Amino acid sequence: MIPEQHIIVWNNCLKVIGDIIPPDSFNTWFAPIEPIKLSKNVLTIEVPSNFFREYLEEHFIDLVSKCLRRELGSQAKLEYSVRVVSSGGAVVMPHQGVHIPKNPSIPFNGPSPSNIPNPFIIPGIQQIHIDSQLNPSYNFDNFIEGDCNRLARSAGLNIAENPGKNTFNPLFLYGASGLGKTHLAQAIGIKAKELFPQKIVLYVNANRFQSQYVDAQVVKNKINDFMHFYQMIDVLIIDDVHEFADKDGTQNAFFHIFNHLHQSNKQLILTSDKAPVELKGLEQRLLSRFKWGLSAELTPPDFSTRAAILKAKSYNDGIELSEEIFNSIASKITTNIREIEGALVSLLAHATLNKKPITLQLVESMTDKLVSIHHAEVSVGDIQKEVCSYFKLQPDNLLSKTRKREIVQARQIAMYLSRNFTKNSLASIGAQIGGKDHATVLHACNTVCDLMDTDRRFRQYVVDLEKKLKG
Repeated sequence: MIPEQHIIVWNNCLKVIGDIIPPDSFNTWFAPIEPIKLSKNVLTIEVPSNFFREYLEEHFIDLVSKCLRRELGSQAKLEYSVRVVSSGGAVVMPHQGVHIPKNPSIPFNGPSPSNIPNPFIIPGIQQIHIDSQLNPSYNFDNFIEGDCNRLARSAGLNIAENPGKNTFNPLFLYGASGLGKTHLAQAIGIKAKELFPQKIVLYVNANRFQSQYVDAQVVKNKINDFMHFYQMIDVLIIDDVHEFADKDGTQNAFFHIFNHLHQSNKQLILTSDKAPVELKGLEQRLLSRFKWGLSAELTPPDFSTRAAILKAKSYNDGIELSEEIFNSIASKITTNIREIEGALVSLLAHATLNKKPITLQLVESMTDKLVSIHHAEVSVGDIQKEVCSYFKLQPDNLLSKTRKREIVQARQIAMYLSRNFTKNSLASIGAQIGGKDHATVLHACNTVCDLMDTDRRFRQYVVDLEKKLKG
């Protein structure tokens, strides 16, 4: 039996709506609706109550309007039948019509920028200019290039020169804390603002974006203003996007903002502590969009880059130090850029407060204390050595393409331990263990977890190696 036309039209609308709003909202506000009839371009739907109707009009009318116009044309109209429960049972009230405006403020179209409130402005204070929220010290001039960030930096310069009109949209920067993601993201924004003063550039941390969304949605009930403000940005930088995890409403809002900006050739720059494939708690439709452009990893700097960072930092602070001192600090502090700079600041403060000259002996004493506080992270190479020693294998065996069971399992254990004991991404781990891709590493980790649950002997292998690495 072929469904009647009004059912077909409404089901087509629901397919679009269901892909846009979170499942909980869909089940609450759209699953109970019943299509009643279709007369020319007027669709009548039945809703449970007047409150239900008012909520739909307030929160979803733009979305429903867009879907109906898609199905019925520009003259589409919507009417409600409201069910009211009385002592005699359900009684249907007369139809209540709703005129669908020709150009409603749907997520991709907003009012003119001059009428949009800026969520960064304190109420009562007029501010026409939008502050980019950028730190001028985070620029390309003091962002030291090395093997650890060369791809990301080169892509960033290209983006700054052609924001929104390049193949790197979005640019997704990821890596452990303290490796320069925020610095590089803001440097791109600063450079773009210098080259294109007329463009609106905005940097915002994911936590602040989330609090603004909640404020607009719950407290002020001005979600459309919030959406329209962000949709008029030319270069939008969202820092720590992984913090959107499990926040369905915020993800939905950002999904619409992302789509609008991307389709309008506006630039998006995102940072995260993990690659898109490793993020949890984010909707798949959002993760897929994160992969549209370029994902660039920032890794811990090598010795020469660490020394260059120290030289640049001391030069900017107007302090002269010997090459020997730079090399000593760079050889001791190996974790991340933030700790390298922190070590230099601590050294300068100690020398100034105690009125002592900065000598190699003082440097070694200070860095030894810092290293004892911040234990050096176990590297993927360290883990490979431990695994080879434990299973009495040659390092070349672990990196070979052999499919011998004992070597495959040792390789999988090395990948599993590298994921748990280091801050390297799956792609970085795979590259260091036999040139594998991130999918192979993820499969290896899942296999090890399964075997640990079912094979007691295999589990003991992993426990023994974990003890060695922790010890």
